[in-house]
Amino acid sequence: MNSETKILVIALVANGGIAIAKFIAAAITGSSAMLTEGVHSLVDSGNELLLIYGQKRAAKPPDAAHPGGYGREFYFWSFVVALLVFALGAGVAIYEGIVHLLAPEPAVSPLIAYTVLAIAFFLEGASTAAAFRRFDAARGDKRWWQALTSTKDAATVIILLENGAAMVGVVIAAIGLGLSQATGEPRFDGAASILIGLLLGAVAIFLAREAKGLLIGEAADPELIAGIRRAATREGVMGVGEIIAIHNGPTEIIATVNVDFDNRISAGDVERIIGEIEQILRIDFPSIYRVYIRPHEDAGVKFGVTRGLAKPSQSFDQISHPDVG
Repeated sequence: MNSETKILVIALVANGGIAIAKFIAAAITGSSAMLTEGVHSLVDSGNELLLIYGQKRAAKPPDAAHPGGYGREFYFWSFVVALLVFALGAGVAIYEGIVHLLAPEPAVSPLIAYTVLAIAFFLEGASTAAAFRRFDAARGDKRWWQALTSTKDAATVIILLENGAAMVGVVIAAIGLGLSQATGEPRFDGAASILIGLLLGAVAIFLAREAKGLLIGEAADPELIAGIRRAATREGVMGVGEIIAIHNGPTEIIATVNVDFDNRISAGDVERIIGEIEQILRIDFPSIYRVYIRPHEDAGVKFGVTRGLAKPSQSFDQISHPDVG
């Protein structure tokens, strides 16, 4: 089990247990905020299952129908998760809040609610901490917001934001319940539910926006593109033109490099140089699982070489052959 899947499993177990506890507490206390939190945790549990399924689907090897692989399917399920957070999480929370504002009911047995909220906060915190450590280790020197908006690790971001929002939601629910108990005004509980819904809506919109960009195809980090340019700059190469590197998954990148070869070298030398570039990229950037090196327009008339960089488990014959045009 890789670290990404481990984080999802931890979050699934935590949210499943929390959801059951919250629903029991909501049934006993009659708290709308507690019911909202229960729905939130249940939605989160379903989301983790979808992400685990998406990981499994994304790991399928390329085939004739999908020669580029299935990596982006994980981003599709990430987008579905964002929609579920918005529709079921935020929608149900706001609806329950409005219902309890219009027809308030005093909560009973608040001690049970506080106990469940405390346990939920602890379990959510443990799951969030695991995602936080992975995210913090991967962000390097980037600022938090920059790392959050540029990362391609959708699973970690979803767990981090979902569980972070859940922890804030627990605090809001506790405050709403406390104000209802202190003032005798049960509408504070409904207001807390609406606030939780707005919070989930904001998180869902952010996740949907990021998932959409990844699903369409986001460029790799500038540092990686610069590394590709350095690897392609060598004897026999007059210049390196446009480089397109797109994420096909969190750790799967497809790159296309336009290279202007010296017209005086032979086709065999072009093949040798391409092989050297591929070898360097395979060592320096393991996430590049396929690279296409396209000669510049002038050289393309003579050689027209395009090759794919295979995954370690695949041979070049399984991926592509040079095309001579």
